[in-house]
Amino acid sequence: MADKFRALLATKEGDRQSVAVTELTDADLMDGEVTVAVEHSTVNYKDGLAIMGTVPIIRKFPLIPGVDLAGSVLHSEDPRFQAGDRVVLNGFGVGEMHHGGYAERARVKGDWLIRLPKNISTAQAMAIGTAGYTAMLCVLALEQAGMTPASGAVLVTGAAGGVGSVAIALLDKLGYHVVASSRRTEQEADYLRGLGAAEIVDARELSEGGSPLGKERWAGAVDSVGSRTLANLLSQIHYDGAVAACGLAQGSDLPATVLPFILRDVTLAGVNSVWTPRAKREEAWDRLAIDLDLAKLNRMTSRARLDDVPALAAEILAGKIRGRVVIDL
Repeated sequence: MADKFRALLATKEGDRQSVAVTELTDADLMDGEVTVAVEHSTVNYKDGLAIMGTVPIIRKFPLIPGVDLAGSVLHSEDPRFQAGDRVVLNGFGVGEMHHGGYAERARVKGDWLIRLPKNISTAQAMAIGTAGYTAMLCVLALEQAGMTPASGAVLVTGAAGGVGSVAIALLDKLGYHVVASSRRTEQEADYLRGLGAAEIVDARELSEGGSPLGKERWAGAVDSVGSRTLANLLSQIHYDGAVAACGLAQGSDLPATVLPFILRDVTLAGVNSVWTPRAKREEAWDRLAIDLDLAKLNRMTSRARLDDVPALAAEILAGKIRGRVVIDL
């Protein structure tokens, strides 16, 4: 008899989507050259959307959600990987069109896997997860636009979330003056300062209507909120500054004008972590191994079990999760 393993499976009947922990076998896995014993996963905002069915993230049913996984190779037909290799996977349609990380086992394409840096455990890889890996891609985008710590203050929106928390820790270690934007400035102040935020501003300052071209306040920004917030912070970026945009927690619209771009030479860099080419993924993980304070990562991380994932999905959409959550498989 084939070995059984536990998995969170999403199913759909008519318009009704549901998820439940069930037992599967290797015969239920999808095509791929590498079979991984999944040790840890995580809960990203996108996972929350997928599990709750808020938007059609999951494209086929039944499907195991979870856009991230980390573990050890069990079997490989890809010569780049051997049994026992510690690997991480972020994106590539996993948890959307291909079985994802909320299972004790996964079979995936070798092209989707990155070998973990030696100093990052599989649990730490999922404390980083897509959110933290995206934060690193945002920092790389700011650097590519010419930003350095000497450029000035960098604003991080959605600061207490996964992307924001890791972005603050990264930027602080790199020597930037980090300003955190949060709706819960009093409740989150100690947490955000502990990650490296030098200042904290009320997110409401940026979330409502503003001027097409405001006072210059920030040299750059990492934004995971979108909509009016992104429009406002673009209008407040210094001349020759840059914004790395990676999310849409407030909305997918952008009620802005071209003025910041043509009058202040502002760069808006879009960051998509799902289909990032392999070379840039490896660069991001190599940089995380160097530039992320793992002690700070541990402070922003909590642990949970597979059975907790549906409740956590609702909480992350409600903005009730601080930092990162590692799911122990």
